[in-house]
Order: sequence, then C-alpha cells, then structure tokens
Amino acid sequence: MNNMDLTGRIALVTGASGGIGKAIAITLASAGAAVAVHYGRNQTAADEVVSEITENKGKAKAFSADVSDPDAVQKMFLEIDSSLGSVDILVNSAGIDGVRSLLGEDRIEDWKRVISINLYGPYFCSRMAVQRMEKKRSGVIINITSDHVDIPWEGYSAYCSSKAGLDMLTKTLAQETADKGIRVISIAPGAIKTGINKSVWEDPEMLRDLDKKIAMGVPGDAQDVANAVLFAASDMAKYMTGTTIVVDGGMLIYPDFRHGG
Repeated sequence: MNNMDLTGRIALVTGASGGIGKAIAITLASAGAAVAVHYGRNQTAADEVVSEITENKGKAKAFSADVSDPDAVQKMFLEIDSSLGSVDILVNSAGIDGVRSLLGEDRIEDWKRVISINLYGPYFCSRMAVQRMEKKRSGVIINITSDHVDIPWEGYSAYCSSKAGLDMLTKTLAQETADKGIRVISIAPGAIKTGINKSVWEDPEMLRDLDKKIAMGVPGDAQDVANAVLFAASDMAKYMTGTTIVVDGGMLIYPDFRHGG
C-alpha cells in the first residue's frame, strides 16, 4: 500500500495560482487528490494550473476568494462543497511579504494588509475546514509559515509577526483538534526560488550573499516545499501534529557560525 496516496481526498490550496502554492497543488493532484486551486485575482494563472493537472489525468477546479474576507471564504467553501466535496486537506499557502519599511516609517494600512492575508486568511479558512473535518473525524491542515518565525527580518515586521502568529495558531489548533481526528502542521520554507524573489536570485551579487546564509549553499525551489506538504498531508505523517517541518537548506543552523563565534 502506498501511504502517500491521496486518492479520494479533497484538497484546498490557497494561493495556488503561482509559486509555492502552484507546486503544492500539482503535487497533491499527482498523488490522487482532487484539488481546489484558490486564487485571489489572477484567474488566467489559476486556470493554467488546473489545465496542467487535468492534462495529467488529475482533478482540479479553480476558485476565487479574498482570504482576508470571512464572507468570501465561507462562499468559497460552499462552492467547493457543491462541486468537489468537503475539504479533507487544507493548505494555507496564500501570503505576501508586504512593503519593506522600518517600523515608525511605515504605513499602518500596509502592516494591516500583511496581517489580514497572512494570518486572518489562514484563520478564516481553518475555521471553515475544521467545521467540515470534525464531522468526518479526519482531516489535515497545513500552514505555510517561514524561517522568519525565528529569524528577524529588518523592514518586514508585519511579515515576521504574521508568520510567528500563524505558527502558534498551528500549535493551538492542533491541541484543540487532536482528539477529533484532525492534524495541524506547519511547513517553514527558507529561501525558495519563486517569482516574488526573482530579483534576488537573478542578481549574482545578491545571490552570493543569500547563499552564505544557507548551510547547503543554495536556495531551494518550490518543489522542495511541495514534497514536504505531500508528506505532511499523507498517512506517512499520521502520528504528527502541532509541529513544524523546516525546509530551508540549513538556514536555521546559522552557517556563519561554523567558522567560529
């Protein structure tokens, strides 16, 4: 028996129109899950993800919602209920890093926007998912957090705060739902090559600086994160909840210190 087989399960991946979310959606579909491909604004990109999945004999459908709006999230879940079925796997991947600005020089609305998408979004989606999962006494919620749960990042206080909050939401929700057959896990990526940070990894000088911060010496790619999500969502991880899987090439072991303190 293949314990990575997700056949018969319904997965919702938020922020699935590109980057890490896209890789996650395609990977879960390849394991047999029917995937709800969530997008915020870019329907064309979401439709392309759906097409890639269906062309490979998978099942997927695109759904739009502003994850920072609880009414929009509820509407999306009802649409998924009607067209695919009740969600078994929720991956909260939608997120933004926001505008770089030092605290006090920043705009309050920019700070609120990051928190609304990165923390309120997973909260609203998880509420809807738990209501469905507890009826079946099974389900998995996976929150995409970040190394910046532990590593401060100058100019990105909202992003770091949102991801740290999401990590604690993972732990608290896992505690609340463990006896209901629901598992909740964080996946914390480090430096991952995506379109958002293309300006960094395409610039040789900036890439060299980034590589020094990673013990393995190179940034990861979206598939590295998607593989960890597949493991967490599968029965291979059936005895894991309330914990974090770090996918960062060793950034959190502070490689600069291997040559002395």
